[in-house]
Amino acid sequence: MATMSVLTRDEAQTRAQLLDVHHYTVGLDLTGGDDTFDSVTAIRFTVRPGQDATDTFVELKPADLRSATLDGQPLDPRSLTENRLPLKNLTPGEHELRVDAAMRYSRTGEGMHRFTDPTDGETYVYTQLFMEDVQRVFAAFDQPDLKAVFELTVKAPRNWTVLANGVTEHTGDGVWKAAPTPPIPTYLVAVAAGPWHSVRTEHRGLPFGIHCRRSLAPHLDADAEEILDVTRACFDRYHEKFDEPYPFDSYDQAFVPEFNAGAMENPGLVTFRDEFVYRSAVTDTERQARAMVIAHEMAHMWFGDLVTLKWWDDIWLNESFAEYMGYQTTAEATRFTGTWTDFGVVRKSWGYDADQRPSTHPVAPEAVHDTASALLNFDGISYAKGASALRQLVAWLGEKDFLAGINTHFERHRFANATLADFIDSLASATDRDVHAWADAWLRTTGVDTLTATVDARPGEWTLALDRDGSRPHRVTVGVYDRDLGDGRTLVVRERYETDVPGDGTAPPRPGTRPALVVPNDLDLTYAKIRLDETSLETVLRGLSGIPDALTRAVVWNALRDMVRDGDLAPTDYLATADAHLPEETDLALVQGVLAFATTQIAGRYVHPDQRPAAQAGLGSLCRDLIRRTEDGDNPGLRLIAVRHFIDVATQPDTIAAWLADGTVPGGPELDPELRWRVLARLAVLGATDGTAIAAELERDPSAAGQEGAARCRAALPDAEAKRAAWESMFATDERTDLSNYLFTATAQGFWQPEQADLVRDYVPRYYEDAVAVAARRGPAIARAAGQWAFPAHAVDADHLHLGEACLRDAAPTPALRRKLVDQLDDLARALRVREAQHTADHG
Repeated sequence: MATMSVLTRDEAQTRAQLLDVHHYTVGLDLTGGDDTFDSVTAIRFTVRPGQDATDTFVELKPADLRSATLDGQPLDPRSLTENRLPLKNLTPGEHELRVDAAMRYSRTGEGMHRFTDPTDGETYVYTQLFMEDVQRVFAAFDQPDLKAVFELTVKAPRNWTVLANGVTEHTGDGVWKAAPTPPIPTYLVAVAAGPWHSVRTEHRGLPFGIHCRRSLAPHLDADAEEILDVTRACFDRYHEKFDEPYPFDSYDQAFVPEFNAGAMENPGLVTFRDEFVYRSAVTDTERQARAMVIAHEMAHMWFGDLVTLKWWDDIWLNESFAEYMGYQTTAEATRFTGTWTDFGVVRKSWGYDADQRPSTHPVAPEAVHDTASALLNFDGISYAKGASALRQLVAWLGEKDFLAGINTHFERHRFANATLADFIDSLASATDRDVHAWADAWLRTTGVDTLTATVDARPGEWTLALDRDGSRPHRVTVGVYDRDLGDGRTLVVRERYETDVPGDGTAPPRPGTRPALVVPNDLDLTYAKIRLDETSLETVLRGLSGIPDALTRAVVWNALRDMVRDGDLAPTDYLATADAHLPEETDLALVQGVLAFATTQIAGRYVHPDQRPAAQAGLGSLCRDLIRRTEDGDNPGLRLIAVRHFIDVATQPDTIAAWLADGTVPGGPELDPELRWRVLARLAVLGATDGTAIAAELERDPSAAGQEGAARCRAALPDAEAKRAAWESMFATDERTDLSNYLFTATAQGFWQPEQADLVRDYVPRYYEDAVAVAARRGPAIARAAGQWAFPAHAVDADHLHLGEACLRDAAPTPALRRKLVDQLDDLARALRVREAQHTADHG
């Protein structure tokens, strides 16, 4: 079983009061084989004065605990209980613990992950130690407020390079020594080892490097200058914002395989999922997303690494700040100036959706009792809602005072730990505004406020009333638009003005005729659902593409999206609006976001199955129109988005099969590996390919991405034997055949297809039993994948909802799986409500 004792907040507080941890010396030997590595750790710590002989524990999860000594005296390895080695009768003063163990490599992206590249047979390892996974690599007092200095030595195969938090030096015979770190928490220690391809430079006197697998070297080299330009620009911009200089001795960015998150903010060695090394064509919006992640992780060097949370209830302090700074700094310092539009249409909806589920929680929850509970809060609330709250704070407070408070925070708590109260006190020191009241209203509450506009027009004047359903104060910009008299399709800004909700009385009238369109939250500076007045709604349904600013269009598209999800706008009306206005859209993030919602949620779940073919056909026609409009080659990003979505909604195989056979879309683009696998996966769903063709494509592209593409295609075949084999590969109980985290996800993505509902019907009840078992056996990463990707989302019916509710009630799923199931089942119930609202509207 993968379960282990979790650390409670009370236990962490007790241990922090007892100990000061000074120094770790960690030796890792990676030359011992494919299954385990050697880990030898020495920890110097002090028991604080005033303590009688007392007990505590150190954490580790070894394959074999060979020996442990405390102050030279042996400890019984058999005393290790689950992941805790007891340390008894500790007296005040200095102590040294030494632990020698064999540790297991991981295939789930937790601990020390090991990966062999199918392209060239080269092997790579890297650490991901977040939350409580340092215990999988070396013994540690594993909590964020016991920061210490770390000195690492790593023995690796002779052709490998070893990267770590500090500058590494090869001392001979495959041994690498890393420079000692400043005080950092255990979860931020990092090692990445393998025959890396590296591009190195210097900036402002510091060594910078970017690294990837050798098989990706040509692709990294092609983008190296862009990646380094973004890195340098963000680095310089942060030094303009922050008084505290970058606090570490180097800045490496390693693009690593099978990484579970987007990236991880290890000081001096940021790890990224290596899909950010693009081996196929991408849009400029995707390049912008990569730039934002680079900026996000760099912000953590100050907020998270220099100043670290005391306990996991303040994880939002890390993630919300980095999310806000990532988008803002990318817009300020790089060529990617449209980041907030992307945030509005992609990330913000993630927060809105999460905040309307039963699992919602405050941005800053008051009670996170243990690490298992904390792990569940890495969601759209801690990231997107928290960043939205900070953006609203800056709008209310002013950027100058906000940054002054931030710099005070860094000065007060550098290389130490801090809480929400510390953060708010630092902000309060820079302003006369009541930041504490703002924090209570915004950070300690749950749910999404709704701002509903009502416009009252009289001769020569009009009045806007904003009714708030909720409890938070909002400062919003109201956009007022008229139709362009020379072009009835275009809307022009009459004015923008700021207002506070709730106001201090009746809104004053504004001069002029009634506007064609009034947009509350025009610049998207607050976090709330928006309901337009009736005239404005009619205007946007007819003229959305005539709104001049992309960020305003994002606000309006989000309003329509929310109305669909709440049953207030027919899904077919949303599709008709997309059909009318996307052909005129110039912002790629908006096109991608609208098509993704229309394809996945509306065509995939919200319309009745009988209506799905028509919805898909309409989306296919829209994509074909976009392809036709981009034949001149002036907008390759828009064309690529249209091609991708045309493939995904194809109901007949002929056109896309011809593209695959020709290796190109007529007029471009050529089918690169990503598009070839995308076409083949859709042909598999439609029953227009077979295992032989999949094997041939894998021979053509034997890369890791190719392996995932093949797994996805095989699972998508409309064949009972293919489904049985895919299911067994995900849920069988033989550890020797366990899929890696990425192959599990790829297989799950292929398995459930709405077109194959009858074929997979019997697997829906099996899912709950098998997902519970695999989550318990393989741990949180696979539990999350099973809950997110292996869930039968296509099965929108009451019987499925009842099955899921019974699982939650009776089957005791692990916390990570339970959280995913609660969210998925709430989305399922919402889809049923949307269908019912549509049925009522259609039939009375």
